[in-house]
Amino acid sequence: MNPIFLSWSIGLAATAGVILRPFRWPEAIWAVSGALLLVALGLVPVNLAWQAVGKGADVYLFLIGMMLLSELGRREGLFDWIAVLAVNYAKGSPRKLFLLVYLVGVVVTTFLSNDAAAVVLTPAVFAAAKKADTKPLPLLYVCAFIANAASFVLPISNPANLVLYANHTPALALWVARFALPSVLSIVATFFMLRWTQRSELDGVCASDLPVDKLSTNGKVTLAGIGVTAIALLTVSAFDMQLGLPTAILGILTALVVLVKERQSPVELVSEISWSVLPLVAGLFVLVEMLAHTGVITALSHLLALAAQQNQSITAAVSGVVIALSSNAINNLPAGLIASATALQAHSPERVIDALLIGVDLGPNLSITGSLATILWLSSIRREGEEVSFMQFFKVGVVVMLPALMLALGARLLIGN
Repeated sequence: MNPIFLSWSIGLAATAGVILRPFRWPEAIWAVSGALLLVALGLVPVNLAWQAVGKGADVYLFLIGMMLLSELGRREGLFDWIAVLAVNYAKGSPRKLFLLVYLVGVVVTTFLSNDAAAVVLTPAVFAAAKKADTKPLPLLYVCAFIANAASFVLPISNPANLVLYANHTPALALWVARFALPSVLSIVATFFMLRWTQRSELDGVCASDLPVDKLSTNGKVTLAGIGVTAIALLTVSAFDMQLGLPTAILGILTALVVLVKERQSPVELVSEISWSVLPLVAGLFVLVEMLAHTGVITALSHLLALAAQQNQSITAAVSGVVIALSSNAINNLPAGLIASATALQAHSPERVIDALLIGVDLGPNLSITGSLATILWLSSIRREGEEVSFMQFFKVGVVVMLPALMLALGARLLIGN
């Protein structure tokens, strides 16, 4: 069999496994199996596979730190405490609780990244729904959709932003000038469309005036750790440095402080974390390397360069839509890698690169496999006993994502170069 055809077949099969989860096996099994098969058959050289895995180092570190902080928040009652405050503020209105969760999601995504919104916010929102005695899914949807809709407010709002710009993001002032309006339109459009899809689920009343227990000392330590992490991420991004190592260090330090105070072994804490997301990311990076190895990126860069010479605006718009849809097939993190390599080889103008970024960030709101944040969200809600199928999410995503994508892309193109 032709090696290129075989490579693509394995890549497609692995991607299908991640999306469909045959036998209800975790997504990581399919991504890693595909990657190992490519290496075992000699379709991707071992050294290139290791290089591909190494490209995700910053992402792995970032996730380790965030997952540790999330698990600490759950264990130490921080999320329950926040949940009671949110429920009481909603004053018995599920619609007001929905809005409150959405606004908090915007802040968390903007300053802590979309992965943090999925990992840290989702357990707190589930706790809020449980305390309020209201249907959890509309509120949980907020965590998934805002994690992508607000993920290009700042460079640190999504690790994929750093991937797309190859760790050389525009200066903060320039970033805001180019993405402020598209971000606002994305956030507002997502809110109204998501709110409309959940209108019947938000009828009635929910609990209110719940007693507020005092937050434990370790809960305060965890809250402080999350706050320090947010400040550190902003500071590090201002100096154009990678985010993973400081996030991991702060997450580990916070965990150590809590464990030392409790005089507990880290085994229980570590065992509660869904580590499978790390090999999933590694497997996806290897699948992308296969595309580069088989000449796909070279062909795409040539096509992109020719299109940009003909009409830059149309190329930007089409590229944004294509990468948005493609992100749902291969996940937006590897899609961002492909887009970055393609745009670099094609010497693409800023308008085209920015349109690609909007597509990579916002497009994944179409499906549960579109972004790492959504996969993390899915893992979190499964842990709480909730389940959302591919088609169930897609029916909401197709209504929510497309208007937001069109508005955000249109705004960026109207701003100019």
